[in-house]
Amino acid sequence: MAQEKAKTIKITQTGSPIRRDKTQRATLVGLGLNKLHRTVEVEATSEVMGQVRKVAHLLTVEGA
Repeated sequence: MAQEKAKTIKITQTGSPIRRDKTQRATLVGLGLNKLHRTVEVEATSEVMGQVRKVAHLLTVEGA
């Protein structure tokens, strides 16, 4: 069986978590982001996309 390549997206943190709810800060850490202008490449699963929607105002997403 041939393995399909998992779709990935690039996420860059563009907003500060200062004065945000604790759950939004925790979501950023869960995505692997903790400082401004950091970029991570993650697999585009439904769980990750839900996290991205929760903090979309603090992120820039490429490849979605």
